[in-house]
Amino acid sequence: MRIATWNVNSIRSRVDRVTAFLERHDVDVLAIQETKCREDQFPALELSSMGYEYVHVGLNQWNGVALLSRVGLDDVATSFADQPTFGDPAVVEPRAVGATCGGVRMWSLYVPNGRDLEHEHFTYKLEWLDRLRADAAGWLAADPDAQIALTGDWNIAPQDDDVWDMAAFDGKTHVSAPERAAFASFVDTGFSDVVRPHAPGPGTYTYWDYQQLAFPKKRGMRIDFVLGSPALAARVEGAFIDREERKGKGASDHAPVVVDLA
Repeated sequence: MRIATWNVNSIRSRVDRVTAFLERHDVDVLAIQETKCREDQFPALELSSMGYEYVHVGLNQWNGVALLSRVGLDDVATSFADQPTFGDPAVVEPRAVGATCGGVRMWSLYVPNGRDLEHEHFTYKLEWLDRLRADAAGWLAADPDAQIALTGDWNIAPQDDDVWDMAAFDGKTHVSAPERAAFASFVDTGFSDVVRPHAPGPGTYTYWDYQQLAFPKKRGMRIDFVLGSPALAARVEGAFIDREERKGKGASDHAPVVVDLA
């Protein structure tokens, strides 16, 4: 079984790249972030014609998450328990969707960016992660053998090797101590980064800004992850980051992350 996660930065703009990626890599389940569209705008026909079921949660041109699966899509959840709200009026943003696919509980997660260390969005980010971790801990406590994949754009670079230059991020989000502690709390709960052993750093990234020739200059960040429960991690036999998808006209600013399960 092959699972993947990808922040596509607009599914409508990149549906052709998504369908080509699914076919080229023979992906069974794909978690998507930043769909940037409403339910009625999601390109369902193109994906359904390839044999994929899907669930999508989106409100407007911001955020949005989806799961595509050709191995089943059961017990769908469009948020996790007590998922925080944000905005005025306050809403549960479309940042999390879960479903059981081929026996694996898949979550597509788009963690809040945080904006800057003094912004209310940063407080929201930390609260969002804390509540997700509490929920995830409950899932493992209820079933230690559960196969769970927390996949998506975490908007955190948990290690210094995960950014091209730590000095460039001094005093900024994504690398702050509270964010890294929040990421580490998932590891302490029992989840593990199942990709890093197969795609070690330094210089291994999943995101490159569109500005200032960041991609050709190799000025990237590693912020997209698959965190697996112990039972899922035991099945991982390979993983890679498809850096080629960051190349060419119409590319997302993120690269897909792919995991193979025995």
